Amino acid sequence: MSAPASAAAASKPRVAVFAGSIRAASWNVRLAVLAAAAAEEAGADVRRLDLREYAMPLFDEDAEAAEGMPGNARRFRAELIAADGFIVACPEYNSSITPLLKNAIDWASRPQPGDPQLVAFRGKVAGLLAASPGALGGLRGLVTVRSILGNIGVLVLPDQHAVSKAHEAFAADGSLKDAAAQQAVGRVAREVVRVSAALRAAAAARG
Repeated sequence: MSAPASAAAASKPRVAVFAGSIRAASWNVRLAVLAAAAAEEAGADVRRLDLREYAMPLFDEDAEAAEGMPGNARRFRAELIAADGFIVACPEYNSSITPLLKNAIDWASRPQPGDPQLVAFRGKVAGLLAASPGALGGLRGLVTVRSILGNIGVLVLPDQHAVSKAHEAFAADGSLKDAAAQQAVGRVAREVVRVSAALRAAAAARG
């Protein structure tokens, strides 16, 4: 790769995109795929993360003290540290966050020697999406996710999108049947890229 091309790649904001589900037919995984494509089209260096590939035990501080952070938790945390922003597609369980997503956040938030506090989250940007078969599309769960991320230093963008009646919402090619919903997912992704790029440029200017 030429030097100018390398510089251009390095200047792209890096966005990690993942879903809080590992179900094979997950609607939120499909939503994450759509968001990742939109973020890449908007100019981001996109990392699609599948939480199935980062299987972690339930967070246990005694186990952490005895054995340290599990390898998959370290890998997931490293991906978040490397990212400028996140797009998270959030299933709703009992009007709240999934245990899978909460556990991943809990592990990634743990301090490690030599690292700043909450280095995987503080100062990062996040855009939230949800899909649910219910009429609200997972909006109630997004309230909890927004609260958790905001409390650990993430700038959670006000714009979000929830896809209701998700079992009927997707076309065979993975796109959303409703054009307005497809555009809304794209808007969330583009805003994450835009704000991440602005913060990255501001940090570079400060040296």
